[in-house]
Amino acid sequence: MDTGDDGVARLDRLHFALPAATQADARTLCFVAFAARHREQRHSIGTEVGHRSKLRVPWTRREVAPHRVRMDNLAHALVGAALGRAVADRHVPLAGVIGAVAANAPDWTELLIGLPGPPDKYLVLHRGITHSLVGALVEILVLTLLVGGSWRLASRPPWRRLAACVGVAVLSHLFMDWQGSYGWRPFLPWNATWYYLDWVASADVFFWIVPLVALAWGANRHWIPLAGTLVVGGLMTLIMVNARHVAAPWVLVAYAVAGIVAAVGWLRYWVGPVARQRAATVALLLLAVYSGAQGVAVQRRKAEIRRAAERRFGRGASWAALTEIGRPFTWAAIYASSDTIAGADWALPRHLRVPAVVRALRETADGRAMAQFARFLTAEVDTAGTGTTVYLRDARYARVEREGWGVIRVRID
Repeated sequence: MDTGDDGVARLDRLHFALPAATQADARTLCFVAFAARHREQRHSIGTEVGHRSKLRVPWTRREVAPHRVRMDNLAHALVGAALGRAVADRHVPLAGVIGAVAANAPDWTELLIGLPGPPDKYLVLHRGITHSLVGALVEILVLTLLVGGSWRLASRPPWRRLAACVGVAVLSHLFMDWQGSYGWRPFLPWNATWYYLDWVASADVFFWIVPLVALAWGANRHWIPLAGTLVVGGLMTLIMVNARHVAAPWVLVAYAVAGIVAAVGWLRYWVGPVARQRAATVALLLLAVYSGAQGVAVQRRKAEIRRAAERRFGRGASWAALTEIGRPFTWAAIYASSDTIAGADWALPRHLRVPAVVRALRETADGRAMAQFARFLTAEVDTAGTGTTVYLRDARYARVEREGWGVIRVRID
């Protein structure tokens, strides 16, 4: 696995040339990113981060998929609920609910450390300390004590089962973030290095449908769980319909078949509450096999990309096999030298030695944040009009656009 150069966020090491590949992270919900703009900060050096639902790159045969870069919370919640049932059902009341809440703890605890916030703060703090191993340990301890402390005084909480339920759910969040191409910083606050597995995309429909079917089959035959299943399933289907141009055809077929099987299984009462713990366990094993299969398959693709990168840029080239949302078992190649970033049918100059770019990266909080954020950093300098504008991009998400996810605009007056 290649994670790019190791000089992330060490601007004192730049010497007017940034690492060939720095690190990245940001938010993602599903297959479709919704528009969101941060207001321009009116200072002598200001920034604007824009979000657009599509990124059109004229020289590629297919659009770069719209992104917000985070393993989506729906997948975290469903996997966490399945883990809660598999680990603690019949021992811990509402184990599935506890698992769903705990599985999203690394994200919702970010509200306690200052997020959401301005762009530079967001890029530094998101997937920060709350997603580290130390942060996860604190979250597990606090959630276990809070839930256990809510038990009636006359009863004794099943501490071991409860801790296991909360623990595996929180840790599942970290692994699901790590398995994508957006990265994980496990060793904060001591080490800010990003790590990537590049196995499974940040939003994957099978991480929705498999645990949802298991949870629905194991639920009581009552209108409340049925309504919840229909709402979640309807949301998933709406996303799939809107993202049908992004998803591989076989994924759409598999989703439709899974929906039919789910309906038949519920109507025929294949599982029911008696076997719901077993159903959740089987669903998790299926996801483990699915994820592991992609982890095995990507190794060959990584070897191909590494060889291509070395042929093109020499042995010091950086490279990655980037996951593609909606296309499991498919990875896009990206290569980089100190002055160029390229893919299969495109290439971009990096412009990292231009004085205005060096100034933006060294002297502004937004530039420093982008330096530690971008796995494959590029820059563009615009001197038209008054002042100078530097556009900093992560080439995984933005290549020529001046707004959109993965772009920061730094104005130097």
